[in-house]
Amino acid sequence: MSEAAFRSLYRQLREQALDGPDPGRGALGHLTPERVVAAATEVRAGRTVSLAAPLETTPGPDDPQPATHRMTAPAPGEADAPGLHFALDRFAMNVHGDADSHLDALCHVMFDGELYGGVPASSVTPDGAGALTSDLVRDGIVGRGVLLDVPRLRQVPWLEPGDHVTADDLVAAEAAQGVTVGPGDLLFVRVGHRRRRRSLGAWNAAQARAGLHPAAVPFLAERRVTALGSDGNNDTAPSAVAEVPFPVHVLAMNALGLHLMDYLNFEELVPVCAQLRRWHFLCVVAPLRIPAATGSPVNPIAVL
Repeated sequence: MSEAAFRSLYRQLREQALDGPDPGRGALGHLTPERVVAAATEVRAGRTVSLAAPLETTPGPDDPQPATHRMTAPAPGEADAPGLHFALDRFAMNVHGDADSHLDALCHVMFDGELYGGVPASSVTPDGAGALTSDLVRDGIVGRGVLLDVPRLRQVPWLEPGDHVTADDLVAAEAAQGVTVGPGDLLFVRVGHRRRRRSLGAWNAAQARAGLHPAAVPFLAERRVTALGSDGNNDTAPSAVAEVPFPVHVLAMNALGLHLMDYLNFEELVPVCAQLRRWHFLCVVAPLRIPAATGSPVNPIAVL
């Protein structure tokens, strides 16, 4: 896609988003209380499945700055001593890395000096973000989740790095799986990133990964989805727009106001969906409440 075509699409989607039901909340405005109530009817088998991958604590080619986890108590010899003692630990992580499951707040993506809705990018300071932070979803994102499995559609174990998911792929996956993405849905698109990583080992995902083609983003706008998640980064690398890194992030977050979830894990969900012959479910996304944060580690739960 040329830069000119990308910018034309960006303007079109931005204008469309600002005509939405609640521009100040972005695509969250599509998730009405009535749709949350309807999503609750998705629970039939009483099964819960995590959509997050375990936190990485060992450096790798896709995770040079892994999360750190260290024990702060008990002190040596204290555990066997009489009386009450506590085990204590501390975590720290790079929220927006290429290995751990996380949610991007709308303040994460700056484009041409602005955040979503024309908010000045200067509202993000060294002390934190001043607007559109992860606090916008402090009450969680709860709605109907839909998983579209593109490798299953193409009859391959995973998409190779650099491959693109197109709008035609999404429509074809809907038909093959007997599901239709609708207003307020949380859309999850599987590219097989986690399965490839588990089978072949980690690689530099910042340089090469499968993801959505920017021309697929109008599908998200037309269906009025609330959030988008992938087992990869959502964006393909190398970028489909040579002059614009992360074009899907720019279009989905900065233009449409869609919260993104990157590097999720669908390998435990796929067999459950296949067994139940149902690719839609209640989904509960509960980010940490971190004031002024640009994102959060996240553990979405599918309830079938």
